[in-house]
Amino acid sequence: MAKVWQHPFLNVFRHFQVGEWKRSTKEGDVAPVTDKTLKCTVYRIRGPVSAGSYIQLPRTSTQSLGLTGRFLYVLFKPLPAKHFIIHLDVATEDSQVIRVSFSNLFKEFKSTATWLQFPFICEAGFSLKEPGGVAPSGPRWTCLQLDLRDVLLLYLNRRYSHLKSVRLCASLLVKSLYTSDLCFEPAVSTAEARRAKLSVVPVPREMAFPVPKGESWYDHYVHIRFPRDSFSASSKLVQKSSSPPEADFLGRAPKVLSHPVAFSNPLQDRVLSVVQAPSEPRPLPEVSVFCEHSELPSVNGPSDRIQEPSAGPEVTGKHAAGRGVHVPTPERTVVPVAPEGVAVHESLLPDPVLRLKGVIGFGGHTTKWALWTKDGAAVVYPCHAAIVVLHLDTRKQRCFLGHTDKVSALALDGSGLLLASAQARPPSMLRLWDFQTGECLSLFQSPAHALCSLSFSDGGALLCGVGRDCHGRTVVLAWGTAQVGRGGEAVLLAKAHTGVDIQAFEVASFDESRMASCGQGSVRLWRLRGGELRSCPVDLGEHRVLELTGLAFGQAQDGHMLYVCSRSGHILEIDLRRMAVRHARRLLPARPPDGPASQKQAFSSGPGISISSLSVSQARCAVGSEDGYLRLWPLDFSSVLLEAEHEGPVTSVCISPDGQRVLSATSSGLLGFLDVPSQEYSVLVRSHTAPVLALATEGSRSQLATVSQDHTVRVWDLVTLQQLYDLRSPEEAPCTVTFHPTRPALFCGFSSGAVRSFSLEAAEVLVEHRCHRGPVTGLATSPDGSLLFSSCSSGTLAQYQCVSAPCRVLRVAANVVCRDAHPTPNALAVSGDGRLLAFVGPSKYVVTVMNAACLEELLQIDVSALDPASSCLDSAVAICFDPGPLGHLLLSTSSHTVTVLDTTSGRVVRELPGVHAVACPSLALSRDARFLLMAADRAIKVWDYVTKSCPSCQVYIGHSEPVHAVGFSPDQQQLLSVGDAIFLWDILGPPERSPPGSAGDSPAAAPTYKTSLDARQLEDTVCGANGLPRQQVPEPSPASPLQPGVCVGSLKGDNGAFSLSDEEGVSEESHSPARLCQASCLPMLVKEASRAGDGVWGSPGGPWGLSMGPHPHSWSSAHSVSKAQVHPSARPDCYRHFLARYKTPLLAKSASVSNTGVERLLLKVVVGYNGNGRANVVWKPDTGFFAYTCGCLVVVEDLHSGAQRHWLGHPEEISTLALSHGAQVLASASGSCGTASRCHICIWDVPGGSCRYFLSYHRTAVQALAFSPDDELLVTLGDYGDRTLALWSTATYEVLSSTRLPEPVHGVAFNPWDASELVCVGQGAVSLWLLQRRGTDVSLQGHRVPIPEEVRAGELTSLCYGPVPLLYCGSNAGQICVWDTSAGRCFLAWEADDGVLLCSGARLVSGSNTRRLRLWAVGAVAELQCEGSRARSSSVFMERELTLDGAVVSAVFHDSMDMGVVGTTAGTLWYVSWAEGTSTRLISGHRSKPQRGRLAGSLQVNEVVFSPSASHWATCSDDGSVRVWSLASMELLIQFQVLNQVPGALRAEPDPPPSPAWSLYPPSVSIPALGLGPCSPRPGECPCLPPVGPQSCLCLAWSPPSCRRPEQQQVAAGYSDGTLRVFSVTRIAMELKMHPHRAALTALAYSADGQTILSGDKDGLVAVSRPCTGMTFHVLSDHQGALISTIQSTSKEYGDFGSEGADLWLAASSDQRISIWAADWPRGCCELVDWLSSPSPTLTEAPSHPPPCLVAFCPWDRALLVCAGLSMHPELVFYNLHQKQVVERIPLPFFAVSLSLSPRAHLVAVGFAERVLRLVDCQSGATRDLAGHDDVVQLCRFAPSAQLLFSVAHGDILVWEVMGHRASEWALSSGPPPD
Repeated sequence: MAKVWQHPFLNVFRHFQVGEWKRSTKEGDVAPVTDKTLKCTVYRIRGPVSAGSYIQLPRTSTQSLGLTGRFLYVLFKPLPAKHFIIHLDVATEDSQVIRVSFSNLFKEFKSTATWLQFPFICEAGFSLKEPGGVAPSGPRWTCLQLDLRDVLLLYLNRRYSHLKSVRLCASLLVKSLYTSDLCFEPAVSTAEARRAKLSVVPVPREMAFPVPKGESWYDHYVHIRFPRDSFSASSKLVQKSSSPPEADFLGRAPKVLSHPVAFSNPLQDRVLSVVQAPSEPRPLPEVSVFCEHSELPSVNGPSDRIQEPSAGPEVTGKHAAGRGVHVPTPERTVVPVAPEGVAVHESLLPDPVLRLKGVIGFGGHTTKWALWTKDGAAVVYPCHAAIVVLHLDTRKQRCFLGHTDKVSALALDGSGLLLASAQARPPSMLRLWDFQTGECLSLFQSPAHALCSLSFSDGGALLCGVGRDCHGRTVVLAWGTAQVGRGGEAVLLAKAHTGVDIQAFEVASFDESRMASCGQGSVRLWRLRGGELRSCPVDLGEHRVLELTGLAFGQAQDGHMLYVCSRSGHILEIDLRRMAVRHARRLLPARPPDGPASQKQAFSSGPGISISSLSVSQARCAVGSEDGYLRLWPLDFSSVLLEAEHEGPVTSVCISPDGQRVLSATSSGLLGFLDVPSQEYSVLVRSHTAPVLALATEGSRSQLATVSQDHTVRVWDLVTLQQLYDLRSPEEAPCTVTFHPTRPALFCGFSSGAVRSFSLEAAEVLVEHRCHRGPVTGLATSPDGSLLFSSCSSGTLAQYQCVSAPCRVLRVAANVVCRDAHPTPNALAVSGDGRLLAFVGPSKYVVTVMNAACLEELLQIDVSALDPASSCLDSAVAICFDPGPLGHLLLSTSSHTVTVLDTTSGRVVRELPGVHAVACPSLALSRDARFLLMAADRAIKVWDYVTKSCPSCQVYIGHSEPVHAVGFSPDQQQLLSVGDAIFLWDILGPPERSPPGSAGDSPAAAPTYKTSLDARQLEDTVCGANGLPRQQVPEPSPASPLQPGVCVGSLKGDNGAFSLSDEEGVSEESHSPARLCQASCLPMLVKEASRAGDGVWGSPGGPWGLSMGPHPHSWSSAHSVSKAQVHPSARPDCYRHFLARYKTPLLAKSASVSNTGVERLLLKVVVGYNGNGRANVVWKPDTGFFAYTCGCLVVVEDLHSGAQRHWLGHPEEISTLALSHGAQVLASASGSCGTASRCHICIWDVPGGSCRYFLSYHRTAVQALAFSPDDELLVTLGDYGDRTLALWSTATYEVLSSTRLPEPVHGVAFNPWDASELVCVGQGAVSLWLLQRRGTDVSLQGHRVPIPEEVRAGELTSLCYGPVPLLYCGSNAGQICVWDTSAGRCFLAWEADDGVLLCSGARLVSGSNTRRLRLWAVGAVAELQCEGSRARSSSVFMERELTLDGAVVSAVFHDSMDMGVVGTTAGTLWYVSWAEGTSTRLISGHRSKPQRGRLAGSLQVNEVVFSPSASHWATCSDDGSVRVWSLASMELLIQFQVLNQVPGALRAEPDPPPSPAWSLYPPSVSIPALGLGPCSPRPGECPCLPPVGPQSCLCLAWSPPSCRRPEQQQVAAGYSDGTLRVFSVTRIAMELKMHPHRAALTALAYSADGQTILSGDKDGLVAVSRPCTGMTFHVLSDHQGALISTIQSTSKEYGDFGSEGADLWLAASSDQRISIWAADWPRGCCELVDWLSSPSPTLTEAPSHPPPCLVAFCPWDRALLVCAGLSMHPELVFYNLHQKQVVERIPLPFFAVSLSLSPRAHLVAVGFAERVLRLVDCQSGATRDLAGHDDVVQLCRFAPSAQLLFSVAHGDILVWEVMGHRASEWALSSGPPPD
């Protein structure tokens, strides 16, 4: 009865007498007003701060409303462009008060135990029935319906009691609040419900909004119900009302829907309104900090067993460790061609034939996990996708296989019975293993996106994990594992989200319900109780700023202690009972190099060494630090007991259970342990730190040599698996390796072309040969060791004599080996008898067999002609010889076939077709020719080579990355596979026998299989322990490290033996990992598309059928069409193709990429946009993701804050972008680096910001990218020079199908309603393609529909889909055509634009090279399709039109088409609001001059200068503009533009009038671009002369602060016509124009007092002018004849250098001459102080372009000059003006083209033509190279604060933040820069 008075509803405002303010209160600007829409009194709450103006009910916080209604109805209207907050205090049944807040201030959902924050996004809605069709811009009245019961139940798992208080904060209008237990329908009145007999509860009259007669409620108001459908199902979260349009907010967003939910009113600034939409309902939301119900179904129960991705059919939960996971493959029937006289053996292989013996390697994803077993007899560690148990006494290994990606975390329970492991690639899969038997007991998927830590309780009943969800939030998980192994599964007990950083997490050994975690500035103690994970922070006091890295529980006298370590060297001892720090010590102080070890003590202050890990036993504490030391301390940390130095930073330490051994791991892949009693250190494992590329074996000493991308060659002992030698080459990468068969020598080929011979006995280089010009691609020795052969990528083959040491060169043959081939272990092959040498060449389509002794050519085999039915050219991939006496040659081809060839006749002996889905890169045949071994992606295949009729194979997995090389051990009892690590497999087959055809081989002597395993063991190996066999090979994992890519180029035919077009050739390019490093540590996979699927279209003309598929024989007449395509296509009459800027310099191979953690510099802001790109802007309104391109960077920008992230992975300019429909993947494509390379396509992981795949396929440029509607496919389209179409699988990013197009195609798009249909547009036709799937194969069937003649559209250049089945196409004739895709016909066309088309619903946006952007109403088009040819375009009309500053090249709009982002060729990004008819500049760039036939594009920036106050900066460029920017916001503020001038038109007037000389463009106004057509002459101009573009502005100078007029800031600019203009930044006006030079001004500087301007020109003259009078009073001709490159002025002491005056200035010219002058400008005196000159350096590459002479006064020592380009070598020279000599030289890798000195720290920035920016620390000599530029770094400038460094590459400006501590300290303490 207590709440009867609240039924059926309660008007809260009326009940609590709002207005009288007795039972409620107000604060700030709160007033009653009359609303015209509701026609009643409402309350307006407004104010600049939301918290300062509000209405609160009840009056005080001690009172309570006591409202028990389940639903709360808030009738309100947000004020336009303002923020508001609604706070609700809700009480639970257990008397807990929860605050629930809704606000458009919140960017994302947040939750704590007592506060839920929901972001609220307002929409720019409008009525469709407004008079005149004008849409109002403000938000609408909203009925917000909140189900308070379900909000608490879903998000906090609590029961609702009553509403305690409400606070409505500015800025909004509110009518009232209502509570009720009924769910009202606000759009239905009582009369309507009664009349229509509706089963809904109509809204009461006083709650109803007035609706005009005959109109819809939803046209005027918004209804929001939260959570969605809460009255019927509390498991559903958020639901909009079914009627459009409305607003919404979200409680969680596990994934993004493809449709927008709502968006706010567009503003004039850079803020775009975006919102994430919730996903489909799930049982419980995942935004709560608290755990989920334990009553949920088991995470791996029988009803929802989760399969691992990319693993084929799921394996049951039983997998053996140590025996290998073996995958039998279905047998394939082939038709063999067996030579006569060779017996056919029908024996079967044992199954399985291999068993994994051991793995060489450690880590992979991380090196922090290495554990002791319970008895301390073995260690457990991950090696990529394998888990290894290494027994210390025997050094034998036991392996756990089953993961398909790298292992990211390990945990072993205290009893040693249960092992848990997680793999890295999201979604993270967990496996629970029986540690004793190696059986996989459970496999399940973690709710976390990626797990980084696991910890078991001591009893093994609880497993905890830490990771991140798909939104990047930290999540802590707890599973119950007590039933695992007893027939049960792991059960998720609790899950908690937390906002704190967690670097380490551990379950307490003394209480499995307690845990601890540490991270950045926090230590938290966790507890699992009642199905919830709760945590509380430890008070760290002054230590809360520490970055904590590790923790360990320990025993204390009064209880238990927690030890925590930090990167600053601190060890914190935390009392668990008091939850406070008991002791804090700072360990490992830096000691002098000569100091004794006893000096190491524990200190509370002083410099410390970063500690990465610690482990505690009963008496000792072991710590590992980044200085490479493992140190053992007593628990009082009085002194160091023991220490061991490692080769790299120590990442993990672990004390054995008995406390006698300490296990340590390093980041370089070393694992070892320190034996405390004996004080000896033992190395267990060494590892390559990058993928292994090649291997070689040696028989007599049983050794293995490997080559890796980590620039090392390592030699291993095959018996002990220990490393014997480590050969490092930091400057050049080793490529290939081979042993000498008889001597202890090793041969290695390098990327520089060198071939070196190493002595393994003396450990030295015996001899070095340099007869190759490119990287060495192959090495091979004859069986007797008398000859060595090497090949390189330039096509050279070398032969060496190796009978005696050292070896010497015998012969060198040029142009015989395939050019531009990449290093491979099977590039060269020598027959078993040493007579024959085989290799691929002179092209990839030919295999040549030579006489090994004299290099006489014996046979050439045309690989492309082996399959006459194939329409594409087959190429050779790998070769090897059959060891038998017949000497057959095995050839792996690009068509996935292994062919056996007769080396005498070249005929095909036998064939193994379809051996794998991709070409086999490595082959090996056992010495008895019984087993054929192949590398197959991440697996290896073993074939029964003896069986001819029906050979069978077995597949073995274990590698997490592609296998690069395979081989057999010298004794033939084992085989080896290398890729991510080195795997050693035991062969379980019979002992070696004679090869087929030899004397010992006969049909009667068929061997029987006897293995070392008994029947029981063999049965366990086959099925019992390993589980059910997989039926197919897992596809390659996306999470693979970077490896060289192979790109295809051109190659001509040879001697008429076979005919090839230029487009069918091949070349290969090695991509340095340094060029592709990301800011993220996530791995990346480089994939090269096979050309085997290339196809050719049929004959063009008329309707014809098209098809392309995986089978190359599906085309006919391939040769005729191929020959017709030898000459590249001319550029079509279409501006839609990417225009790459001409660049000559190449990216330096030694350049490193600036990571986010790199000291000194951090890329902060990129200013610019690629206006020459196409479709290179993406925006997802419902997720807020916004990205565009600038040079070779993908810039991801937050439109609210302006913060940028930069993704670097392309070496060249990016041409286009594509975002998947789920907004999880971004594809970007860049142009090719040259004729020998291919375009690069990067696949980016949007949440993580890392490049996961690196693809290469197209030759010249990628025209378009598009994802299928289901995001399962990606289509890439080459431009007019490439004309290829490729279809990729997004699961593996392998090419499913590809084809060559007979003509250029300008656009491609998937049907948004049908993923099996895509469309291309091009010359006079539309091509409709239909995808057909047959298993894993995908083929395309196409149909070409020509444009009707009456349309006269010419070339179709753009396309977009409309409502089903409409397709809109734009043409270069300016028409838009509408097609009916179901009927395949064009039924409507009208005059519009060509270029960009976007359609959504009844609206169409078009943009063109006329700079116009138009909005069309096309709602009636769907009705016209029935009229066919009778359809007329009168029903289509233009709603809006905007003129921008350049041709429209990119556009993306919201689904409502109300707002969007548009990119132009002027380098500008515009935010367009059709509702307001406005365009707002988001990104500004420097615009180029339009040329005939070409559009405007980005132009080179010539200078960057800064204001003395460091608040502004200015740029100038070739378009004559001077732009002033804000340094804080990087926004363009002012632009001064020199307009067109006609040379010679005003020759009679020496000084043209200045009135048209400049113009100002405010940033908020659309800047008009220069037109493409001719211009009419202005008055006074000569009409017979054609107009030219604006004068170029070549130099710039900002007035110094010493001019004593800070309010009159001036910028002086020099132009190419010899004029000098002075602009006032304060008054935004040109103050002065002078003409001191006849030639172009190239350098400019103010004097120290700002009263004099020094200017230098192209002819070498230096003019001295006074801006106050406009007169030039002195001209210096000392540098005449050479361009003045630098002028700089500074102040000096009076009388210094023996001269009067306070000015010291210098001038440098291009002939390497520098003059230094002292001046007294008020008196007109100038005196030469010094003169420096040097002969020009000799340049081999560009002798006609010597490097510029760069010079600057040293800011930290005024007596020093820093010069570059002054000497014969690339170096920095420090010249002392007092001593008159060079005092220091710093070498540089290249000649500098730009130079800047930091005004604070001793730092010098140098830019190079090789696209590298180098930062040099002049004190320490340390250097840092930074990439990110796609052109010459022609400018680098430090800001006056020394905290920012600007670098310029063409028109792109990169702003770097200087992170060095000295620069920051000086900047804070030194004040403003000196004058």
